[in-house]
Amino acid sequence: MAKRVFLIVLDSFGIGAEPDAAAFGDEGTNTLGAIARHPAFRCPNLGKLGLFNIDGVTAGEKNPAPAGAFARLQEQSQGKDTTIGHWEIAGVVSPNPLPTFPEGFPAELIRAFEEKTGHKVLCNKPYSGTQVLKDYGEQALAENALIVYTSADSVFQVAAHEELVPVQELYRYCEIAREMLKGEFGVGRVIARPFVGRTADTFARTTNRHDLSLKPPRDTMLDVLKAAGRDVIAVGKIYDIFDGQGVTEKIKTTGNTNGIAFTKALLTRDFEGLAFVNLVDFDMLYGHRRNVEGYAAAATEFDGFLAEFVPHMREEDLLIVTADHGCDPSYTKTTDHTREYVPFLACGKPVRAGVDLGTRLGFGTIAATVCDYLGVDASALDGVSVWPEIQA
Repeated sequence: MAKRVFLIVLDSFGIGAEPDAAAFGDEGTNTLGAIARHPAFRCPNLGKLGLFNIDGVTAGEKNPAPAGAFARLQEQSQGKDTTIGHWEIAGVVSPNPLPTFPEGFPAELIRAFEEKTGHKVLCNKPYSGTQVLKDYGEQALAENALIVYTSADSVFQVAAHEELVPVQELYRYCEIAREMLKGEFGVGRVIARPFVGRTADTFARTTNRHDLSLKPPRDTMLDVLKAAGRDVIAVGKIYDIFDGQGVTEKIKTTGNTNGIAFTKALLTRDFEGLAFVNLVDFDMLYGHRRNVEGYAAAATEFDGFLAEFVPHMREEDLLIVTADHGCDPSYTKTTDHTREYVPFLACGKPVRAGVDLGTRLGFGTIAATVCDYLGVDASALDGVSVWPEIQA
């Protein structure tokens, strides 16, 4: 029977501040700790896998006999963003942070972008994605302008009204920006943010978001698996994060519920290799918007998915649940990502239940373990496999 790995990233599901969190302005943050206290949080199945048994986790009740193997992973890369986090999950450590622009992008770059697109640019500051529409949306409508903004993360975001700038045209503008933003201006992601509405009170972002990432600096787990003839199915924004590199199949999603549905559907499909899933709503809808209740409810929804998914896994299926950084919804000093440890939960018939792996350095633990399980050489990747320790 073909070996399949389902690797699910709960985007921003951190489990407590890392030792260097203060250097990132994130001392004392704890995404899991914040949501576990809310009555909307009910996650018995994550608990069954060992989430609350993980090193350093004080939320929830420890399970006396966890069904999975579990660990706390510490990031090696110098960053706390989606791109760097996923690259490290895929076996590429980033020793230097991607550039950020706390004062906005240089005026000459913005002028060049205006010339290439034929549109005036508004804002050019770090901003909340929802507040920027309230403050600049009406002017953008009146002047047929683009709204460019950033955050504490390495991003160049372009918002445009769908009636004035068709979605495909906005994507083309973002491709122009991606070509411009290299070298010292090489942000991790250029993000298209289409919106609709007529007034500040009615503006809303649509599901037509599109990310254009930097290509990884070298081959990742995805490339290694693809080269070995394995399937690499990218669900959600995985394709965008890796700029398609190493992907054999792309499945676009509109959010957590849709992504969960596609992942369940993959259980019934024959493939050999990796289904790499990102569930973005944790971060985009609840973490950045500092919505503890929404985040807790999203965790509960995912926990319900596990109850349906795990019993139907095949004999050779391996499920890994993790995250790429934190985004503590109770942390009000900023609305940005937080520098946190992430969980590693592994289960399936091939996994020895109850293995406590403690704290491991490097999200690349995941890449090495996935490749090890699938019988693919991962020696070129950053990370040490734990497969020999958890194999049943």
